[in-house]
Amino acid sequence: MGETIQERETPFEAEAIGKLRDGRARMMEQIRKVIVGQDEVIESLLIVLFSGGHCLLTGAPGLAKTLLVRTIAKILDLDFKRVQFTPDLMPSDITGTEIIDEDRVGGHRELRFISGPVFTHILLADEINRTPPKTQAALLEAMEEKQVTIGGNLHALEQPFYVLATQNPIELEGTYPLPEAQLDRFMMNIWIDYLTEDEELDVATRTTSIEAEEVEPVFSGADMLDFARLVKMVPLAEPVARYAVQLVQASRPGDTAPDFVSSWVSWGAGTRGVQGLLLGAKARALLKGRYHVSFGDVQAVAPNVLRHRILTNFRAEADRVNAEDVINRLLETIQPPEADLV
Repeated sequence: MGETIQERETPFEAEAIGKLRDGRARMMEQIRKVIVGQDEVIESLLIVLFSGGHCLLTGAPGLAKTLLVRTIAKILDLDFKRVQFTPDLMPSDITGTEIIDEDRVGGHRELRFISGPVFTHILLADEINRTPPKTQAALLEAMEEKQVTIGGNLHALEQPFYVLATQNPIELEGTYPLPEAQLDRFMMNIWIDYLTEDEELDVATRTTSIEAEEVEPVFSGADMLDFARLVKMVPLAEPVARYAVQLVQASRPGDTAPDFVSSWVSWGAGTRGVQGLLLGAKARALLKGRYHVSFGDVQAVAPNVLRHRILTNFRAEADRVNAEDVINRLLETIQPPEADLV
């Protein structure tokens, strides 16, 4: 069995937990200098980051998706690079390429690797669904294995490494669906909705004045690696893990699936869905000040973890049912064995 946080904390655990608790409040204070509202979005994004995962932010243009990622990068004091995904973007524009370098004195030629923007700590893939799948796939190896292969040579990425991608709703003109293999590598797909009237008024007032708030760094890269390790050490009861597995398995069409899943779903979540549920639930529990994962933690992260992993069919489209509706029905149908929903 792996390490877990016990009642008697080690010096590493005590220091990391204290730093996480204090730093989370400071992070929210810094984020609030720039971002108005979107509390659930920010909490979900922090869960992804503290878990060491990648995140997809989905919403209409002009909802501060890019601004949120830039702000997070400044607060974490990490290297940050942005790639604007366009239809003519090539895979080498992301990963880098090898060029022939000639020594002008000796006349010797050799291949030299020029690294691309993927060699950073936080990569903002802006409007990732505005480039064809071939270019989107350039991130697959980097997201899963934290490395890229160019000309048969492996190039390791710096740690920590996060891909924070934004995308516009797929029904907007000029967009391409992300391949399922690409989607599955994002721990969460967080939906960003429009602000309330008061929040939008606050944004309009701030952004049309001269004064601009500057954010300050809170965590380092080493801190984030410690937090990701700490999240994995949070104890997990077998019934909670089994509930996550049952929830994911129920999303797959088949003989044992609920009738509505068989009717509306063509492809359900895979094993990465279970991993995302459990890691997200652990991070949420820790951010709430608990050393144990509840069924409520799993249910709270389920929509963001499963939203992009459930593919609905034509019948669902005809019935005006989307993945969100399926997830809500799953949470109603697959109930935990106890009423522990903290």
